[in-house]
Amino acid sequence: MTDPDPAVPVHDVELDACGLSCPLPLLKAKLELNRLTSGSVLLVKASDAGSQRDFRAFATLSGHSLLHEEVSGGVYSYWLRKA
Repeated sequence: MTDPDPAVPVHDVELDACGLSCPLPLLKAKLELNRLTSGSVLLVKASDAGSQRDFRAFATLSGHSLLHEEVSGGVYSYWLRKA
């Protein structure tokens, strides 16, 4: 068993939005964030490349923190901390 990568934040909830076109991954993430308490971390996985632009802008405008993002095998992953 390998140790988790310390650069990747621990998340409280995971949302799989793979297969959905923008803006649906972001809309689903917003709904999920509304259910979470302040300080919770949401991991969103999406397959639409346009989600990069959407999640970066959303974090800036909403006040939530985009803690980390990565791309692997065509899956875009975003860790958001609720404000």
